[in-house]
Amino acid sequence: MQNKQIVLASASPRRKELLELMGLTFQIIPSTKEEVITGGCPAEIVENLSYQKAEDVASQMASEDVLVIGSDTIVVCDEEVMGKPHSEEEAFDMLRRLQGRSHEVYTGVTVICRENDRITHDTFSKKAIVTVHSMSDEEIRTYLAKGESMDKAGAYGIQGSFAVFVDEIQGEYNTVLGLPIAGLYQSLKRFL
Repeated sequence: MQNKQIVLASASPRRKELLELMGLTFQIIPSTKEEVITGGCPAEIVENLSYQKAEDVASQMASEDVLVIGSDTIVVCDEEVMGKPHSEEEAFDMLRRLQGRSHEVYTGVTVICRENDRITHDTFSKKAIVTVHSMSDEEIRTYLAKGESMDKAGAYGIQGSFAVFVDEIQGEYNTVLGLPIAGLYQSLKRFL
């Protein structure tokens, strides 16, 4: 499938693993641009953030033919966007709100293709609904002590020890991980 240089505009170990699972050869150049949240609904927000990341890295490679993949994930509970927590107390509050109910996870993906000084792109988003079992304050504190929360939207990583609290996922699991690879594969087919 691959005949172009591919760059992942993210330092996320999960996204790296998922691209490897797809059998792609790529390099990692994380975006350093400060994220600016734009858009009204969650899908627009993650699509815009993924585009910002991909465009930032693509602009650094202005003279090369390249395919850049940008992605961003947010957690939404009661129509409020939850980003990454800034403190353990904020992480505790996030998990307390998420426990015992369902919330939405949105991941936006942008693929920017530069070929012979022509730039095209594809942007899409996917949504998954995650239902979390009830958690006691002690269970939340024990989970937080594992150190998995601080760099994750919504203060949890579904692939880690938080998995024991996940009752159900509606939608693609990889959307919750941060890169819906089925949608990405369909997008990449346009460019590779």
